[in-house]
Amino acid sequence: MPTVPFNKDDDYSREAEILKVLGHPIRLKIIAGLISQACNVKKIWECLELPQATASQHLALLKNKGIIEGKRDGVEVYYHVISPQAEQIVRSLFVIDDSGS
Repeated sequence: MPTVPFNKDDDYSREAEILKVLGHPIRLKIIAGLISQACNVKKIWECLELPQATASQHLALLKNKGIIEGKRDGVEVYYHVISPQAEQIVRSLFVIDDSGS
């Protein structure tokens, strides 16, 4: 494993922001689920048993921070993870089923 030397000029702002955003249990659950399969907001709030507004707020934050993106399919928007750093962090915390089921 490569070592990261201490360097006062290194800027880890993006990495710190990702960690801060992922520091909420609901957002961790959302990312873990989206790593396995793209989902629309309805499936996310139903699976996590959340109010739709709560799920939407968390998705909006993840999207605004560049961790997920939504792709429109007709009237539905399907979200998926686009941040390799966020995916790597969440994968290191959980065993994730990539079968898409």
